Amino acid sequence: MLTIRTAVPADVPQILAFIRALATYEREPDAVHATEADLLRDGFGETPQFYCLIAELQQACHTIPVGFALYFHNYSTWRGHPGIHIEDLFVLPEHRGKGIGKALLTRVAAIAHAEGCTRLQWDVLEWNTPAIGFYEQLGAKMLMDWRTMRVTGEAIPVLAAQSNS
Repeated sequence: MLTIRTAVPADVPQILAFIRALATYEREPDAVHATEADLLRDGFGETPQFYCLIAELQQACHTIPVGFALYFHNYSTWRGHPGIHIEDLFVLPEHRGKGIGKALLTRVAAIAHAEGCTRLQWDVLEWNTPAIGFYEQLGAKMLMDWRTMRVTGEAIPVLAAQSNS
């Protein structure tokens, strides 16, 4: 039996393990710098910066975590409403094809709908054709004209130093 539940602080080690497994799948195994302390602070403090769902399967006499969805809120100035960005959606390889990814994605969609969000979005790597096909089957549309721009690490203070304020 599949259960989707809201993550709690005790899930932080598992969340980090999922993040590392996702990074390995995305061919960036050494890119994860997040720590358990980071996730605990930013996901479970007074003002959470993200929210997380855990997918679990009941097997025999125990429950095993098999996937997660980590998301945060954003805002669409064009729509004049909040939205949700899914940062990570991941199911362990041995549990794919069982409807777990769909269950996680539809649960986040239900949260977005209940909260009055008018946009649900996420990124997918160009080479990840199984995921792209899966998302398109669920009605997602790939935005071809938009490209993600990113400034990270030491480039942020360099850019910030150019501010006049």
